[in-house]
Amino acid sequence: MNWEKLTSVEFAEAVKKTDVCIIAFGVLERHGDHLPLGTDYLNGHKIASMAAEIEAAVVFPPFYFGQIYEAKCFPGTITLKPTLLMDVIQGVLDEIGRNGFKKIILYNAHGGNVYLLKYICQAQLDSKKPYQLYYYQKDLSEEYKSVCETSIHGHACECETSVTLANHPELVKMDKIDKETTYSKKRLTHLSGLFSGLSWYANYPEHYVGNANYATIEKGKKLVDYEVQALAKFIKSVKDDQVLHELSNDFFNRVEKVTKGE
Repeated sequence: MNWEKLTSVEFAEAVKKTDVCIIAFGVLERHGDHLPLGTDYLNGHKIASMAAEIEAAVVFPPFYFGQIYEAKCFPGTITLKPTLLMDVIQGVLDEIGRNGFKKIILYNAHGGNVYLLKYICQAQLDSKKPYQLYYYQKDLSEEYKSVCETSIHGHACECETSVTLANHPELVKMDKIDKETTYSKKRLTHLSGLFSGLSWYANYPEHYVGNANYATIEKGKKLVDYEVQALAKFIKSVKDDQVLHELSNDFFNRVEKVTKGE
């Protein structure tokens, strides 16, 4: 069920029926010259919506604010100041909770959001909330390997282009893809163990990885099905879970005792 397509009455009934809301996190950024700026959030929201049809849940409207500072050098990228971004995300989560959901699934559709969303989850321990966050960390590497012909992936590549062909074929411009495979430029490898805000830019300055010429809609349909089925399974496990709520109560009871000096 899509939040924005429900009437107010239908929404209230959906909250009682499912108790679970999914918010797919994407961004607006360059995906080579052949995929749209909204690739991540478009695919993420579509996959979340399809999974919610299998295992009933409410899907939050398309959300495209996230960590994408490394793409500010490209036209069309939208970034928010770090503190504002945190406030916006926390505010949205609190509003989802205020509307009655006790369980919120964070579904990440953009690699650059990984650290951000993990920190968002950790930050919930600052104060007790009436809801629990479940960050879904998918691992479909073997399934993807079984479908894809190329081995270099990461952004606007064979797999992401195939998925977009399956979900939004009218937005893919296959004739704009470079013929040659794009490899990492490894411009910071002289600093062993380094992570920098410019690490991605150092490797992939044109925001394209691999070779998307191998992408097909048939591959995309298989990959989308893998993702949808895996997410639907996770939704079911979240619905059945009681442990995270109990752990939260236990944790904050102990916090309160420390605060009171007990």
